[in-house]
Amino acid sequence: MLKVPDHQVAGHNADGGKLGPLIDESGRFYKPLQGDERGSNEVAFYTSFSSNTKIPDHITRFFPKFYGTQLVDASDGTGMQPHMILQDLTFDRVNPSVLDIKMGSRTWAPQSPEDYINKCLKKDRESTSVSIGFRLSGLQVFESKESGFWKPGKSEVRSLSTDNVSLFLKKYVSSNPSHSEPDCAFASKVYGGSTGILSQLLELKAWFEDQTIYHFYSCSILMIFEKGTAINGKSTRPEIKLVDFAHVFEGNGIIDHNFLGGLCSLIKVISEILITPKDCVTDGLLEDGQ
Repeated sequence: MLKVPDHQVAGHNADGGKLGPLIDESGRFYKPLQGDERGSNEVAFYTSFSSNTKIPDHITRFFPKFYGTQLVDASDGTGMQPHMILQDLTFDRVNPSVLDIKMGSRTWAPQSPEDYINKCLKKDRESTSVSIGFRLSGLQVFESKESGFWKPGKSEVRSLSTDNVSLFLKKYVSSNPSHSEPDCAFASKVYGGSTGILSQLLELKAWFEDQTIYHFYSCSILMIFEKGTAINGKSTRPEIKLVDFAHVFEGNGIIDHNFLGGLCSLIKVISEILITPKDCVTDGLLEDGQ
């Protein structure tokens, strides 16, 4: 039985009779193929990537598993439509906090049609894409059993200033995300440590400093962690995944400076959160029942 995803924070939602992704009970995510070349491009990328022996195992873990394509009863009521079958990244998690970050100062490829480039340019200039090389696309942060998730509107998130991007990255790891002054209670557990998000981003950066196989335009980094497990002294299970590959092109031996630049900028912001304790109190702030 397919249903609408519970924890989608960006992209097209399959609610209100609209076309969007679905999930099943076995941990699979069904993404509708876009009717133009974007759908076939994304399938081609997953097919190429999953069979490319030049991609090291420690890098493939940052990408969703791909199970091929299948005709599925579409969420908009139009009948059987082709979908990509991917790994449901929140399948085995309880109350996951999720953050979608659109990477690159330029979200359009040089090969794109002029009207598409102009549309992307407008979004890039109206957000922090141009200024810092990435923008937040959507997020949800589990606050407590009583209040549930803090989930600001997509338009609010996308229009953040550079300073507020840093603020929202602090809110993402706070016990009080809806407050104007986030406590960053989980910064060290989520961003820090040998298995934290910063360490994973640095591992990804090392690959992007060398790889010339692909150029990733309009791709996102998805961050996920579980606040509830930290309350019990366990790992928050921080994880990053790259998603959305409709605009991936051959690198032709050239480093993907567009993605790499945004990645370096994101690493800088998160590093600053971890090394500024006066702005980010990370100890003794765990609350019961969260």
